[in-house]
Amino acid sequence: SVILFFVLCFSSWAHTQEVINDRPIIGIVTQEVYKSSKAPVNATSQIYASYVKFIESSGARVVPIWIRQPKSYYTNLLAKINGVLFPGGGVKLDGSGYGRTGKIILDIATQMNDKGDYFPVWGTCLGFELLTLLVAKKDLRKACLAQDLPTNLTFTTVFKESRMFRELDRKLENSMKNRDVVIHYHQWCFTTQNFSTSGLDKYFKILALNQDSRNMTFVSIIEALHYPYFGVSFHPEKVVFEWPMTKTHKRIPHSPEAIQVSQYFGNFFVNEARRSNHSFPSKEMEDSVLIYNYNPVFTGKSRNNPTVQKYFFQ
Repeated sequence: SVILFFVLCFSSWAHTQEVINDRPIIGIVTQEVYKSSKAPVNATSQIYASYVKFIESSGARVVPIWIRQPKSYYTNLLAKINGVLFPGGGVKLDGSGYGRTGKIILDIATQMNDKGDYFPVWGTCLGFELLTLLVAKKDLRKACLAQDLPTNLTFTTVFKESRMFRELDRKLENSMKNRDVVIHYHQWCFTTQNFSTSGLDKYFKILALNQDSRNMTFVSIIEALHYPYFGVSFHPEKVVFEWPMTKTHKRIPHSPEAIQVSQYFGNFFVNEARRSNHSFPSKEMEDSVLIYNYNPVFTGKSRNNPTVQKYFFQ
């Protein structure tokens, strides 16, 4: 009975050591406004509102992270928030404020994690590509045809050994494997050969694959082996929050199964952010940087605009 008491006490103590922060705040990196954005004249950067909703619907708040700022801005902000999302988009990775900001953020996040300060990073589509570029230090993308392409997920043999999927239930796993529950919008892909020849497979574990419209197999989900960094080549946020019916954007799945899959990814990342104990020193400082200070624009009513809402920043 003494041994049992010790085990129970030790288990309880061990459980309390993991931070559970029920007020997580996640930063979403802004990006340059580009020609097809249909942005206001004075706008210099933007965020697709679907990413904000994606994070908020899983129980976190959002802070926009400005591009082209001094390193001190990112160091100070990351010390107060609980994770970062690199969103998809249409800017170039090399030479853009988005790309340079991503490098600074990943460097800071890695320093934090190396010191035991848990800090997760998520990349979607272009953000997925950014993660691989920053780690490989060269562009390994291969042209592919994955525009407006709904697919299932073909898991690798190690997917259940990952943080992302170790608690995946059988019903949702079957939906992911057997139904078109994710949507791709990218013209660049990573092959498994690119991953192995570049050494990326020593940094990231490949969790799932897909095929493009020409049957080229590409990597669709990755997770870092030793850091809480995650990337998906598809768009979970679009499944729940984007409703276009244009010539180039009309096949986004909105089935109950697809919605549940997207919510799984959002919930997973926000739960990762709950493991960070960062916080703002005051409510006033916290309030001053939240996305609530800005209003989204209904861009979806413009003809052929594939995005329902965007935030534009001056």
